[in-house]
Amino acid sequence: MTRRTRAEMIETTRSKLLATARQAFATQGYANTSMDDFTAAAGLTRGALYHHFGGKEGLLAAVVDQIDREIDLRLQAISAAANNPWEGFRQRCRAYLELAIEPDIRRIVLQDARAVLGDISPTAQGYCIASMQELLQQLMDDGTVVAVDAQALAQMIYGVVTEGSFWIAEHEALHETRLQQALDGLDLLLRGLLAQPR
Repeated sequence: MTRRTRAEMIETTRSKLLATARQAFATQGYANTSMDDFTAAAGLTRGALYHHFGGKEGLLAAVVDQIDREIDLRLQAISAAANNPWEGFRQRCRAYLELAIEPDIRRIVLQDARAVLGDISPTAQGYCIASMQELLQQLMDDGTVVAVDAQALAQMIYGVVTEGSFWIAEHEALHETRLQQALDGLDLLLRGLLAQPR
Protein backbone atom coordinates (compact mmCIF):
# COMPACT_ATOMS: atom_id res chain seq x y z
CA MET A 1 0.00 0.00 0.00
CA THR A 2 1.40 3.40 -0.99
CA ARG A 3 1.62 5.90 1.80
CA ARG A 4 0.15 9.32 0.98
CA THR A 5 2.15 12.46 1.59
CA ARG A 6 0.96 15.14 3.99
CA ALA A 7 0.18 17.44 1.05
CA GLU A 8 -1.97 14.72 -0.54
CA MET A 9 -3.87 14.16 2.70
CA ILE A 10 -4.47 17.90 3.10
CA GLU A 11 -5.74 18.15 -0.48
CA THR A 12 -8.02 15.13 0.02
CA THR A 13 -9.51 16.67 3.18
CA ARG A 14 -10.05 20.04 1.49
CA SER A 15 -11.61 18.39 -1.55
CA LYS A 16 -14.00 16.33 0.58
CA LEU A 17 -15.11 19.39 2.54
CA LEU A 18 -15.56 21.46 -0.63
CA ALA A 19 -17.59 18.77 -2.41
CA THR A 20 -19.82 18.08 0.57
CA ALA A 21 -20.37 21.76 1.35
CA ARG A 22 -21.08 22.59 -2.28
CA GLN A 23 -23.77 19.91 -2.42
CA ALA A 24 -25.30 21.08 0.87
CA PHE A 25 -25.21 24.78 -0.05
CA ALA A 26 -26.78 24.05 -3.45
CA THR A 27 -29.62 21.90 -2.11
CA GLN A 28 -30.32 23.41 1.31
CA GLY A 29 -28.87 26.90 1.15
CA TYR A 30 -26.14 28.39 3.32
CA ALA A 31 -28.40 29.35 6.23
CA ASN A 32 -29.97 25.89 6.46
CA THR A 33 -26.76 23.89 6.46
CA SER A 34 -25.07 22.70 9.61
CA MET A 35 -21.30 22.39 9.84
CA ASP A 36 -21.78 19.16 11.77
CA ASP A 37 -23.97 17.72 9.01
CA PHE A 38 -21.53 18.26 6.17
CA THR A 39 -18.40 17.44 8.14
CA ALA A 40 -20.06 14.15 9.16
CA ALA A 41 -21.11 13.53 5.53
CA ALA A 42 -17.48 14.06 4.50
CA GLY A 43 -16.30 11.72 7.27
CA LEU A 44 -14.37 14.55 8.92
CA THR A 45 -14.52 16.64 12.08
CA ARG A 46 -15.54 20.23 12.64
CA GLY A 47 -11.91 20.85 13.58
CA ALA A 48 -10.85 19.95 10.03
CA LEU A 49 -13.27 22.54 8.67
CA TYR A 50 -11.90 25.24 10.99
CA HIS A 51 -8.32 24.25 10.22
CA HIS A 52 -8.72 24.44 6.45
CA PHE A 53 -11.33 27.18 6.02
CA GLY A 54 -11.63 29.04 9.32
CA GLY A 55 -15.35 28.27 9.54
CA LYS A 56 -18.53 27.99 7.53
CA GLU A 57 -18.14 31.43 5.91
CA GLY A 58 -14.60 30.62 4.77
CA LEU A 59 -15.86 27.35 3.32
CA LEU A 60 -18.56 29.23 1.39
CA ALA A 61 -15.90 31.60 0.02
CA ALA A 62 -13.80 28.61 -1.11
CA VAL A 63 -16.82 26.99 -2.81
CA VAL A 64 -17.59 30.28 -4.59
CA ASP A 65 -13.96 30.54 -5.71
CA GLN A 66 -14.13 26.99 -7.08
CA ILE A 67 -17.33 27.77 -9.00
CA ASP A 68 -15.84 31.07 -10.30
CA ARG A 69 -12.87 29.18 -11.73
CA GLU A 70 -15.16 26.65 -13.39
CA ILE A 71 -17.29 29.47 -14.86
CA ASP A 72 -14.21 31.16 -16.27
CA LEU A 73 -13.15 27.95 -18.03
CA ARG A 74 -16.64 27.55 -19.48
CA LEU A 75 -16.69 31.14 -20.74
CA GLN A 76 -13.23 30.78 -22.30
CA ALA A 77 -14.39 27.64 -24.11
CA ILE A 78 -17.45 29.48 -25.45
CA SER A 79 -15.28 32.32 -26.79
CA ALA A 80 -12.81 29.88 -28.33
CA ALA A 81 -15.52 27.84 -30.07
CA ALA A 82 -17.21 30.81 -31.77
CA ASN A 83 -17.02 31.48 -35.51
CA ASN A 84 -15.36 34.87 -35.02
CA PRO A 85 -14.07 37.06 -32.16
CA TRP A 86 -17.18 39.27 -32.04
CA GLU A 87 -19.53 36.30 -31.82
CA GLY A 88 -17.26 34.79 -29.18
CA PHE A 89 -17.48 37.95 -27.09
CA ARG A 90 -21.25 38.20 -27.55
CA GLN A 91 -21.83 34.53 -26.70
CA ARG A 92 -19.59 34.84 -23.66
CA CYS A 93 -21.63 37.77 -22.30
CA ARG A 94 -24.89 35.93 -23.00
CA ALA A 95 -23.60 32.77 -21.31
CA TYR A 96 -22.75 34.78 -18.19
CA LEU A 97 -26.42 35.71 -17.91
CA GLU A 98 -27.59 32.17 -18.72
CA LEU A 99 -25.54 30.82 -15.81
CA ALA A 100 -27.87 32.69 -13.45
CA ILE A 101 -30.56 30.05 -13.83
CA GLU A 102 -28.32 27.06 -13.08
CA PRO A 103 -29.50 25.99 -9.61
CA ASP A 104 -26.13 25.73 -7.83
CA ILE A 105 -24.79 28.97 -9.32
CA ARG A 106 -28.03 30.82 -8.62
CA ARG A 107 -28.27 29.60 -5.04
CA ILE A 108 -24.61 29.62 -3.99
CA VAL A 109 -22.99 32.44 -5.98
CA LEU A 110 -25.80 34.85 -6.78
CA GLN A 111 -27.92 34.57 -3.65
CA ASP A 112 -26.15 33.16 -0.60
CA ALA A 113 -22.63 34.40 -1.35
CA ARG A 114 -23.84 37.95 -1.95
CA ALA A 115 -25.87 37.90 1.28
CA VAL A 116 -23.07 36.37 3.37
CA LEU A 117 -19.84 37.56 1.73
CA GLY A 118 -20.96 40.76 0.01
CA ASP A 119 -20.30 41.45 -3.66
CA ILE A 120 -18.33 39.18 -5.98
CA SER A 121 -14.76 38.55 -4.87
CA PRO A 122 -12.27 41.17 -6.07
CA THR A 123 -10.01 38.43 -7.43
CA ALA A 124 -12.72 36.86 -9.60
CA GLN A 125 -13.96 40.29 -10.63
CA GLY A 126 -10.48 41.49 -11.57
CA TYR A 127 -9.74 38.41 -13.64
CA CYS A 128 -13.05 38.58 -15.48
CA ILE A 129 -12.64 42.28 -16.25
CA ALA A 130 -9.04 41.78 -17.45
CA SER A 131 -10.15 38.94 -19.73
CA MET A 132 -13.02 41.03 -21.09
CA GLN A 133 -10.70 44.02 -21.58
CA GLU A 134 -8.31 41.90 -23.64
CA LEU A 135 -11.13 40.64 -25.87
CA LEU A 136 -12.51 44.15 -26.35
CA GLN A 137 -9.07 45.54 -27.20
CA GLN A 138 -8.66 42.88 -29.89
CA LEU A 139 -12.08 43.78 -31.30
CA MET A 140 -11.13 47.47 -31.31
CA ASP A 141 -7.78 46.75 -32.94
CA ASP A 142 -9.44 44.85 -35.79
CA GLY A 143 -12.06 47.58 -36.26
CA THR A 144 -15.06 45.51 -35.13
CA VAL A 145 -15.80 47.65 -32.06
CA VAL A 146 -15.62 51.44 -31.85
CA ALA A 147 -12.32 52.42 -30.21
CA VAL A 148 -12.68 53.74 -26.66
CA ASP A 149 -10.84 52.93 -23.43
CA ALA A 150 -11.01 49.11 -23.26
CA GLN A 151 -10.67 48.95 -19.48
CA ALA A 152 -13.53 51.39 -18.88
CA LEU A 153 -15.73 49.55 -21.37
CA ALA A 154 -14.90 46.17 -19.79
CA GLN A 155 -15.82 47.54 -16.34
CA MET A 156 -19.15 48.77 -17.65
CA ILE A 157 -20.08 45.59 -19.51
CA TYR A 158 -19.02 43.50 -16.53
CA GLY A 159 -21.34 45.60 -14.37
CA VAL A 160 -24.21 45.02 -16.80
CA VAL A 161 -23.86 41.23 -16.91
CA THR A 162 -23.17 40.91 -13.18
CA GLU A 163 -26.13 42.99 -12.06
CA GLY A 164 -28.24 41.32 -14.73
CA SER A 165 -27.33 37.94 -13.26
CA PHE A 166 -28.30 39.03 -9.76
CA TRP A 167 -31.62 40.37 -11.10
CA ILE A 168 -32.36 37.11 -12.94
CA ALA A 169 -31.55 35.02 -9.86
CA GLU A 170 -33.70 37.04 -7.42
CA HIS A 171 -36.99 35.24 -8.12
CA GLU A 172 -36.95 31.60 -9.14
CA ALA A 173 -40.48 31.77 -10.56
CA LEU A 174 -39.44 34.60 -12.88
CA HIS A 175 -35.93 33.58 -13.82
CA GLU A 176 -36.76 32.22 -17.31
CA THR A 177 -38.71 35.37 -18.19
CA ARG A 178 -36.06 37.64 -16.72
CA LEU A 179 -33.31 35.76 -18.53
CA GLN A 180 -34.96 36.36 -21.90
CA GLN A 181 -35.56 40.03 -21.07
CA ALA A 182 -31.93 40.42 -19.99
CA LEU A 183 -30.61 38.67 -23.12
CA ASP A 184 -32.70 40.96 -25.34
CA GLY A 185 -31.41 44.03 -23.49
CA LEU A 186 -27.83 42.78 -23.62
CA ASP A 187 -27.99 42.23 -27.39
CA LEU A 188 -29.28 45.77 -27.84
CA LEU A 189 -26.47 47.21 -25.73
CA LEU A 190 -23.77 45.14 -27.42
CA ARG A 191 -24.90 46.13 -30.92
CA GLY A 192 -24.15 49.70 -29.90
CA LEU A 193 -20.45 48.80 -29.60
CA LEU A 194 -20.07 47.81 -33.23
CA ALA A 195 -18.23 50.07 -35.63
CA GLN A 196 -20.39 48.72 -38.46
CA PRO A 197 -23.79 47.48 -37.27
CA ARG A 198 -24.44 43.86 -38.20
